[in-house]
Amino acid sequence: MLKLFRFFKLREWFFVLISTGLIVFQVWLDLRIPDYMKTITNILQDKGAVSEILKNGGFMLACAFGSLLSAVVISFIASKVAAIMSYRMREAVYKKVEDFSMEEIKKFSTSSLITRTTNDVAQVQFAMTLMLQLLVKAPVMAIWSICTIAGKSWQWSLATVGAVIILVAILAVVMIFAVPRFKKIQKLTDNLNSVTRENLDGLRVVRAYNAEKYQEAKFEKANKDLTDTHLFTGKVMAIMNPGMTLISNGLNLAIYWIGAFIINNAALGDKTELFSDMLVYSSYAMLIVMSFMMLIMVFMFVPRASVSAKRINEVLDTKPRVVDGEGFLQNSGENAILDESEKAEESLNNGENIENNIGDLINNIENIENISNEISEDLKGVVEFKNVSFKYPDAQEYVVRDVSFTAKSGETVAFIGSTGSGKSTIINLIPRFYDATDGEILIDGINVRDYKQAELHKKIGYVPQRAVLFAGSIKSNIDFGDNSNGNMSDEEIDRALNIAQAKNFVDNLELKYDARVAQGGTNFSGGQKQRMSIARAIARRPEIFIFDDSFSALDYKTDKVLRKKLKEETSESIKFIVAQRIGTIKDADKIIVLESGDVVGMGRHEELMKNCEVYREIALSQLSKEELAQ
Repeated sequence: MLKLFRFFKLREWFFVLISTGLIVFQVWLDLRIPDYMKTITNILQDKGAVSEILKNGGFMLACAFGSLLSAVVISFIASKVAAIMSYRMREAVYKKVEDFSMEEIKKFSTSSLITRTTNDVAQVQFAMTLMLQLLVKAPVMAIWSICTIAGKSWQWSLATVGAVIILVAILAVVMIFAVPRFKKIQKLTDNLNSVTRENLDGLRVVRAYNAEKYQEAKFEKANKDLTDTHLFTGKVMAIMNPGMTLISNGLNLAIYWIGAFIINNAALGDKTELFSDMLVYSSYAMLIVMSFMMLIMVFMFVPRASVSAKRINEVLDTKPRVVDGEGFLQNSGENAILDESEKAEESLNNGENIENNIGDLINNIENIENISNEISEDLKGVVEFKNVSFKYPDAQEYVVRDVSFTAKSGETVAFIGSTGSGKSTIINLIPRFYDATDGEILIDGINVRDYKQAELHKKIGYVPQRAVLFAGSIKSNIDFGDNSNGNMSDEEIDRALNIAQAKNFVDNLELKYDARVAQGGTNFSGGQKQRMSIARAIARRPEIFIFDDSFSALDYKTDKVLRKKLKEETSESIKFIVAQRIGTIKDADKIIVLESGDVVGMGRHEELMKNCEVYREIALSQLSKEELAQ
């Protein structure tokens, strides 16, 4: 919990300091009220002037009003500081999740990350508001009150200590039985969110299979588990309010009962003083009990908030396995230029005479620049896999093994194989959704691990297996990301939609590019979503296209026209295509056939039909020999 105070800045600490000062001032005002009460009692017993009673009564009202005003300001400050803290926590968690690779996302689960960003942060915010108001006030009030009434009467003190012991015992019961359930509550909340999200995502499938009852049963179980746990903690904590009320009233009664005996046995002259002391002691005792009640309230809510804080810190303290490279120089030629420049600078710094060698140095640099340009041209627009293997963390078996190939500018490389053969895994290594376990992946001659992720992703237009659209408009979905910063022209959008074969249905919409897109694109068909997803990648004008089974929802005619337009309009880009249909990939420059993670064939369609049995079986299962020959 304390680690979350890192989200406090100087301004918040200043507010906390002001709040602490106001709390001390409020306690002082609260403790002045019994003193004025004692004065008024003495005036009444001595039959003093009414004006004195009114005067001291006015002071009591002023103290009460000042205490109320201080409480309002303290509450405002606490709420503001806690809200700012929760804002920064949510922002930090969200940004952290944005940096996670798929490995970290799967480790926490999407539903759990949503709960941690919302429910857990809300729990911490509420506890922080409570702590800022009560955690300082309760000890100050208790200690101040105890010091004020110390030595008045050992009998009254014993009654007060007894009341505090009973309060602590009640708190211990709550801590023992309720606190362990708080962690369970958060996990059950994760589970409830997961079941709800699964049902909403698969609503059409649920209805198509008449599985409403099955899903209702799953939700009922998740809901009941959460409710039962809430009820248990609620029942345990339900003893707090009546228990505290009973102790408070019982202590008051005990003080008056003990006071009656003390006053009855006291000398006549001391009775008036003892009566005043009893009234004052009763007020201070109530303040002491109230202080412990406030501490108990904090202890009731802080344990649950601590569980939430721990869950938040788990996210914030997780180090993503896929991290930015340190940047890079374009090639070894530039490294050589820098080496020569550093040598020259070092010579100058050492006062060496380099006049005789300056001509040679310039010639060397010119030669290096020429070599550098030649290397740059050779490596530009090349993606190379060198003996790449991958297995998921903590897994024993490799998903893909020893994959090697080269793709050059303008080429189309396709992957085909049975389900689970590793096709999508291979292409997901290019944008570093995962990092290769063994081997290297080079883009323009540079290992993808050496790129900053933003630099790497600028080179790539990615179309996922499941088309993803975001709530907004068609234009905002096409003009997405850092490619144009929201300033893409209508001509650019028109070009992307035209290549993706989406222009016809977009033009038929009433608002065209400004037509509304629901969350997840649920107001469009699968084929329409897929074409808009492809258009988004085309609009980016990337060096590398990645199509992860992105033509599956298209009919054969649209698929063929789209691929033809794509080849014409993006002739300089490398295109990686994962597909199940032979018709989608048969014209590719290089087809890689996978089986159980191994490359079992590589070449053009005609070559593979001759020398790759796996490819031939797939092809003949989909098309006739005549169709394959066309």
